[in-house]
Amino acid sequence: MAIDDRTQTELEAAVFRRLVEHLRGRTDVQNIDLMNLAGFCRNCLSNWLKDAADAKGVAMSKDESREAVYGMPYETWKSLHQAEASPQQLDAMKKTHSGH
Repeated sequence: MAIDDRTQTELEAAVFRRLVEHLRGRTDVQNIDLMNLAGFCRNCLSNWLKDAADAKGVAMSKDESREAVYGMPYETWKSLHQAEASPQQLDAMKKTHSGH
């Protein structure tokens, strides 16, 4: 299947937007669980967004990229939705993702 570059970019952008919207709706899923299961989390997505902006010379702060992913300021999201990590979650994180 041949897809031109513009259409490919549009499809990828639509998938990104859908993923972000899905994660915004699944506030019950903690970032540490995403990291332990999938190797990335909402913060990773926001960092990748900022990296892409930086690569294109687009001014975007870390706070702005996080708000683009979380749909609100990160500190607000944390206070509303982030639970304290359990010892089991922290242990799994240490074993599988020591760099985060």
